[in-house]
Amino acid sequence: MANTLPDLPYPYDALEPYISRQIMELHHKKHHQTYVNALNAAEAAYARASTPKERIALQAALKFNGGGHINHSLFWKNLAPSAEVKKGTGGILKDGPLKQAIERDFGSLDNLKKQFNEATLGIQGSGWGWLGFNPTANRLELATTPNQDPLLHIFPIIGVDIWEHAFYLQYLNVKADYLKAIWSVIDFDEAEKRLFEGASYKL
Repeated sequence: MANTLPDLPYPYDALEPYISRQIMELHHKKHHQTYVNALNAAEAAYARASTPKERIALQAALKFNGGGHINHSLFWKNLAPSAEVKKGTGGILKDGPLKQAIERDFGSLDNLKKQFNEATLGIQGSGWGWLGFNPTANRLELATTPNQDPLLHIFPIIGVDIWEHAFYLQYLNVKADYLKAIWSVIDFDEAEKRLFEGASYKL
């Protein structure tokens, strides 16, 4: 079955003023749709391929566009209209297992934000910043991935797109301002669901 572009769980302007409608429309309708189209084309070509050489030649396209589709599908769910501007619950970390895990593993939410933003700003070029869960160690960990590589070695809880198309129209080249702002629209309720889904998390 062909991959399809998922609908956003909120209107394009719902994340303003932190992420503009213009960015959201371009990011979703153009960039994510392009990954979906290219992934479908690569999968169709792979199905037609008759030799190992042909299949190997398609690996890069499958990885890049497949990762783009996976990462963005998670990213949209990671976001919610902000409580700071009385639009929703974005940015609010409620008492519960996720808050307990963050305080245990990072000391506080502010420490998590600081360490996450520092790690993500360290990406050379384009990529993703992640808060993930390591089920072996039963703890939250930070990670980054280059380009559109998905997070594979730990389970993704929150992913933030640091490609220029995610912020440049609003924040220009100041990635730090974008990363500071995005915490106002992070959906911590969704992140807590993923913590339990992914990981056999133990309190």
